[in-house]
Amino acid sequence: MAGIVVIGAGQAGASLVARLRDGGYAGALTLIGEEPVPPYQRPPLSKKYLLGEMPRERLFLRPLSYYAEAGIALRMGVRVTAIDRAARAVVMGDERLGYSHLVLATGARPRRLPAAIGGDLAGVHVVRTLADIDAMAPGIRAGARLLIVGGGYIGLEAAAVAVSRGMAVTLIEMAPRILGRVAAPETADYFRALHTRHGVTIREGVGLERLTGDTRVTGARLTDGTGIAADMVIAGIGITPETTLAEAAGLEVADGIAVDEEGRTSDPAIWAAGDCASFPYRGGRLRLESVPNAIDMAECVADNILGRGTAYQPRPWFWSDQYDVKLQIAGLGAGYERVVTRDTPGAFSVWYYAGDRLLAVDAMNDPRAYMVVKRLIEAGRGADPARVADPDTDLKALLA
Repeated sequence: MAGIVVIGAGQAGASLVARLRDGGYAGALTLIGEEPVPPYQRPPLSKKYLLGEMPRERLFLRPLSYYAEAGIALRMGVRVTAIDRAARAVVMGDERLGYSHLVLATGARPRRLPAAIGGDLAGVHVVRTLADIDAMAPGIRAGARLLIVGGGYIGLEAAAVAVSRGMAVTLIEMAPRILGRVAAPETADYFRALHTRHGVTIREGVGLERLTGDTRVTGARLTDGTGIAADMVIAGIGITPETTLAEAAGLEVADGIAVDEEGRTSDPAIWAAGDCASFPYRGGRLRLESVPNAIDMAECVADNILGRGTAYQPRPWFWSDQYDVKLQIAGLGAGYERVVTRDTPGAFSVWYYAGDRLLAVDAMNDPRAYMVVKRLIEAGRGADPARVADPDTDLKALLA
């Protein structure tokens, strides 16, 4: 009898196959990944790994021996070219593999700068895979000039790493301010000041017209007509859910592969989890790009394949490390109407509200604010804005 096949050997795929085995599934189980390495952590790639502070083996989520011992067929460096829904089989070139259940954990791909404006020049990079980081590592050197396109968290994290290695860094953001899609102005102000203190040149409201150079990038012309020299360029302009296989197979797609509350796609034999999947949320659909979501959703899908019938309940939280600042985000600030800031020695937090409802917090070096808001949101409770803003308030008292 055909077993369970998982396409995508990232955090979601690895978490899902482990959960299936831990949950008692004893049938055939195959995990297929395009990259020629076992499933690995992504967050350290652009930080400790890039800086040479973490060896490659420590990136791996589990030792290679785990998969053989658990009876998981790990297919590395293999690309699935099609899904034959009628035959319940995946196609890998000339090979076909049948399935009883198929899980798409295909993740997302980074948006690249168009070749028409020089995006295909040597020295132009994105930050997503182990191969991406290995390719850019030789260029991270003191005295080199780095241009970062995009003022989101990926771009800001790259700036922090580059500056720590003595690079001259310029970051451009076409929108009026950095973090425009993901954070309040108060959070953006905090990080703009932080990066400026460390020597990063941030230019907002300015886009990229084109990159210059014959075969390797040497600079850029910006939309305001100015030019800038650059030995290396990093594009941090977002990611796109990887839905190519799903679309070709005729599955419903809506900002990702559309699934129901249990993680099932429009084909009852096919499931999806992680960055590639959008799920029902508060009357609409939501897609989360984070490690915690990849793990939690994958484990929920595994449970449901085993017949548990559990609706996925996201617990959104995120983090970012820049210099000596640890940002922790609990909740989703989308649709906020106002923010309340809390400024105490060594810590700063931005609390998001819609009316009286507490939505989220951005906590900079403030783990207590993060934990309190996380617990309040999970309990469906709020917090008096006046008490939050008062630096003398003991945040733990808000949980009473």
